[in-house]
Amino acid sequence: MEIVGKIIQVLPPQEGVGRNGNPWKLQGYVLETVENYPRKVHFEVFGEDRIKANPCELDQLVTVSFDIESREFNGRWYTSIRAWKIQQGDTTQAAAPVAPAAAPVAAAPAAPAAPAAPAAPANVDPFDASADGTSDLPF
Repeated sequence: MEIVGKIIQVLPPQEGVGRNGNPWKLQGYVLETVENYPRKVHFEVFGEDRIKANPCELDQLVTVSFDIESREFNGRWYTSIRAWKIQQGDTTQAAAPVAPAAAPVAAAPAAPAAPAAPAAPANVDPFDASADGTSDLPF
């Protein structure tokens, strides 16, 4: 999933050591969406390599690609939004590249004109199914 908005808060990084003895690092951000009714969204970037690959600054417009996951602990549910890619600027509204113009095609020979369909009477309502009885409507 993706969300576009402006970084309004950069939270202090968190560090620790996992059960297996490996160190971990987590950086949190708060983003405000760019809509009529803006929403604030807290998301995290997990792992030192992803934090370095996706730097964010205050008041920067970004597009965040993320995963949402919920976990249960002691009868309560906790939801986290983990970003896996952050692009600088609003990339969702970027103009699509224009395709090159097609080469001119040789004109095909003109087909004979089809006979004209008979005109409907001027006083018949085209939305009235009972007028001519040809309607395929079930009612």
